[in-house]
Amino acid sequence: MDRTQREYSEAAKKALARKPQLYINGEWVDSSGDATIDVEDPSSGKVISSFVEATDKDIDRAVAAARAAFDDGRWRNLPPIVREKTMHAIADLIEAHADELAELEAIDVGKPKGMAAVVDVPGAAAHFRYMAGWAGKVGGETLPPYSMPGGMMFAYTLKEPVGVCAQIVPWNFPLLMACLKIAPALAAGCTTILKPAEQTSLTALRLADLIHEAGVPAGVVNFVTGYGHTGGDRLVKHPDVDKVAFTGSTEIGKLINRNATDTLKHVTLELGGKSPVVVMPDVDVAETAPGVSQAIFFNSGQVCVAGSRLYAHKSVFDKVVEGMAETKDFWAPRPSLDPAGHMGPLVSKEQHERVLGYIEAGKRDGASVLMGGDVPSSDGGYYVNPTILTDVNPQMSVVREEIFGPVVVAQRFEDLDEVVKDANDTQYGLAAGVWTKDASAAHQIAAKLQAGTVWINCHAMIDPALPFGGYKESGIGHEQGRLGLEAYMETKSVIMKL
Repeated sequence: MDRTQREYSEAAKKALARKPQLYINGEWVDSSGDATIDVEDPSSGKVISSFVEATDKDIDRAVAAARAAFDDGRWRNLPPIVREKTMHAIADLIEAHADELAELEAIDVGKPKGMAAVVDVPGAAAHFRYMAGWAGKVGGETLPPYSMPGGMMFAYTLKEPVGVCAQIVPWNFPLLMACLKIAPALAAGCTTILKPAEQTSLTALRLADLIHEAGVPAGVVNFVTGYGHTGGDRLVKHPDVDKVAFTGSTEIGKLINRNATDTLKHVTLELGGKSPVVVMPDVDVAETAPGVSQAIFFNSGQVCVAGSRLYAHKSVFDKVVEGMAETKDFWAPRPSLDPAGHMGPLVSKEQHERVLGYIEAGKRDGASVLMGGDVPSSDGGYYVNPTILTDVNPQMSVVREEIFGPVVVAQRFEDLDEVVKDANDTQYGLAAGVWTKDASAAHQIAAKLQAGTVWINCHAMIDPALPFGGYKESGIGHEQGRLGLEAYMETKSVIMKL
């Protein structure tokens, strides 16, 4: 199979050739330092561009711009209809540049361009459109006048923006995650500094252009690039930042939460997962096997909600895993710009080595490789074949730890209470899936699973209107939906003696 990456479009070449700069206070500016970070194409492993490694001074400048923009009310004091219109303009521009954004996302992450075109880019626009609708619809409550010992009282509540937000997004869905975080902040009236992942900053920089073009006032949205342990850490600890929103690993999320505590910042954390997928004995295997395959192999398994632990009833287990193995050719990894591809390479050499390390650990611990477990031949790139491991037990690292790659551990079960117990035997609680024709059983299992989202006969169906968050060590708070908006707001009570 040819795994040569196809030539980039002229629009992509232009984006890759841009001068490494930061977007601060409504303009592109040079860094106070001269350090840059290389951009790799995971499909080839080749360096294709670079961007700024922001200094402490750069971060301070971005925070100061956001602070000034919030304090003078240039965004939050606009009529809600104006903020709503501006957010729809951002969505319009995302859709107008959809092909370019899909290509940049594919090149940067390694995901198929076709997937980015139908998932990432439309999802990014949808988050702005959904949150735009809330800009003029969230308010407080008014109480009727009431008597107290001091006299008659009139009281009401206000919903106010929390302030300056630091938003740190991961590398698996860079554009989608950036929009998911920026949109509610804007709808609430906040200002923000967004730091994309150091592996994948291309679409965030292009998004900055579109936000500028849409007419968002200077300083309201700022973009800084760099490493998490430097620029990200500076943002989290900055005294002028009021809220931190982070999506990434549980390990880093815990560190951010501790650091934010020093100034009691508001914190939203969407962290790791090891999502169970329960397949009941009544399923149609021909329909279910491709579904549970997609649950783990979509985006090369680099998904926080990936269905990485499969529990299939013993009566259908063999047929389910055999059906999954039949999808091998469909999920065979290809370069991101190959129109025939459904799965691309992993994002980086580091992630490539991490996933292969887990597979080897699983084999050493006694797991059997039913499919994959190896690397396809290629001239470069970070490819791993879709992998199914069987003969596993709950003590293995491949069962307990988040691999974040195209690796599923498949296990049999016989008793319903037993499988629910096993599914919940994890530090994580982000998502879960149930496959069955029995509606009653589906709802009974969903009620018992310790997960923020449970899918029935589908997986990874995300909608901006539905709140998304995790149980246990999978996070704090919610994003999306009204809860996601209110995470960017304060509630104030006002009481007046009449």
